Amino acid sequence: MKSTVKFQLSLMMFLEFFIWGGWFVTLGTFLGDNLKADGGEIAMAFSTQSWGAIIAPFIIGLIADRYFNAERILGVLHLLGAVLMYQMYTSVDFANFYPYVLGYMIIYMPTLALVNSISFNQMKDPAKEFSLVRVFGTIGWIVAGLLISYVFLWDSPEARAEGMLKNTFLLVAIASAFLGLFSFFLPKTPPTADRNEKVGISTLLGLDALKLLKDRNFLIFFVSSILICIPLAFYYQNANPFLSEIGVDNPTGKMTIGQASEVLFMLLLPFFFKKFGFKKTIMAGMLAWTVRYLLFAYGNAGDLAFMLILGIALHGICYDFFFVSGQIYTDSKAGEKYKSAAQGLITLATYGLGMLIGFWVAGKIYDMNLLSENVHDWNSIWTFPALFALGVSVLFALFFKNEVIEYKN
Repeated sequence: MKSTVKFQLSLMMFLEFFIWGGWFVTLGTFLGDNLKADGGEIAMAFSTQSWGAIIAPFIIGLIADRYFNAERILGVLHLLGAVLMYQMYTSVDFANFYPYVLGYMIIYMPTLALVNSISFNQMKDPAKEFSLVRVFGTIGWIVAGLLISYVFLWDSPEARAEGMLKNTFLLVAIASAFLGLFSFFLPKTPPTADRNEKVGISTLLGLDALKLLKDRNFLIFFVSSILICIPLAFYYQNANPFLSEIGVDNPTGKMTIGQASEVLFMLLLPFFFKKFGFKKTIMAGMLAWTVRYLLFAYGNAGDLAFMLILGIALHGICYDFFFVSGQIYTDSKAGEKYKSAAQGLITLATYGLGMLIGFWVAGKIYDMNLLSENVHDWNSIWTFPALFALGVSVLFALFFKNEVIEYKN
């Protein structure tokens, strides 16, 4: 791969995840502080990610794979995204804000697959080359958080009181417009599917892989994947509002420790996978959620602040050990015929169904533990997902029979 192409792909990845991390992390805090949204409304806003994940296969499967170059669709979607982001920036209440965030996530979620397609199309050996490009996405997410906390100071108590967090949407609108224009100069990625071939809904959603559920172990894994996304949703939806409410300095910047940890544990995953096997690795990922939430439940912004930092730093184990291990397991079980369908099914089950339920539950628990205006019983809020994750891990341990799964880069 030429150095110029590698630079283009790396910048594309950086901007793709800078855009996501630049507003999604602080969304709950913004909605609660500035638009006076309750837990149910905040859950609705976060659930747009799930609706986007459910609708994304139709956009990719029916349009990108069949009629237009991937880089052109990426450009159009990000230019539209810039317009919607600006509308979110100007919104003054939740009723006005929600249609824009829903529209935005429906057009953003397909871009995650598009940037991968554009990258893979330029690589001779994706197994070796992709990670070197994809890591710039994680860097982009980290840079967004550091800018918000340490450069612009938008998440400081004073700035939040003045409504400065709305500037995250303006920042992302500018970045989205830039990526939209830049996309038209990316390497050409023509459609790969035969436009005359008929594709059913079951194929687009990966439902062709449902027959894998006849395998008892895969069924246990599939159900566990849906269930573990319920506590996962609590982190996305409540972590930044929690840190902000209890008075942690630079909460958004501190949350980038989670992304740094993600890179570290991604590198360590092959070692754990080969030494301990699939079942123990994925159970470590599940139990890490329990430990993380207990640290959140009993930590504070004072002398126990280290517990909060440790909880954030567990993100690498929480995410990589469960989701990446799960992708490897799914790949091994599916075989060549159902490989892409199986990955699509797991994505639909987790980011679609699982997190849709999770955001709803997280919103309900958040509202149930409101003590007074902008004051919550965070101990109770975090104890629920901690116990839930523990329950899922126990069920998985009891019913999933150990299998030897080879780690493939």
